Amino acid sequence: MAEHYYTSAPTTAHDEHTWDFPLFDNNLKFTTDAGVFSKTTVDYGTRVMLTAFDYKKVPAGEILDLGAGYGPVAISLAKLLPDRHFVAAEINQRAAELSERNALQNGVADQIKVIQSDRYQALGNAKYAAILTNPPVRAGKQIVSDMLAQAADHLVPNGTLTVVLQKKQGAPSAKVLMADTFGNVEVIAKDKGYYILESTYLGQ
Repeated sequence: MAEHYYTSAPTTAHDEHTWDFPLFDNNLKFTTDAGVFSKTTVDYGTRVMLTAFDYKKVPAGEILDLGAGYGPVAISLAKLLPDRHFVAAEINQRAAELSERNALQNGVADQIKVIQSDRYQALGNAKYAAILTNPPVRAGKQIVSDMLAQAADHLVPNGTLTVVLQKKQGAPSAKVLMADTFGNVEVIAKDKGYYILESTYLGQ
């Protein structure tokens, strides 16, 4: 079976490329490699999520990019929000190392801490002001469900979980899970089959 990107230590032969991509009116530079998700462009779903995310309403605290890949979410938001700090969590060692390199080459390394983590496992009891994720659908429903359901344990009061999923890849069932977990969920955007779902943690 072919190796996919939700792998802690990819063995796929390296094939690095560096390219420019505009996000939030900043021209960013990304280095990518074989064995990581969406290695030739920032995928459309991630772009829709970033556009829909209302960072102005997020409470104080670090923002978690869960399943960060090579870093486009954390890096683009760090460029936009120079007073914010971010954690980029990613199981794939190759992608995590690229996140560090990309944060450095885009001038935001001091704002972003990269942690190699399978879901929340290496994050301890840390709590975040917001969690954004484009979950790894190819890794299976259980992993995606864990990322959504366990988010409530890692958010400060009024913190938000923002998720992008395609309708055909489980957005309706994810919406039900988030409603059950948080007591609320909203579809904040729809675009070309992508749903942006958001829940707010109302606990203490």
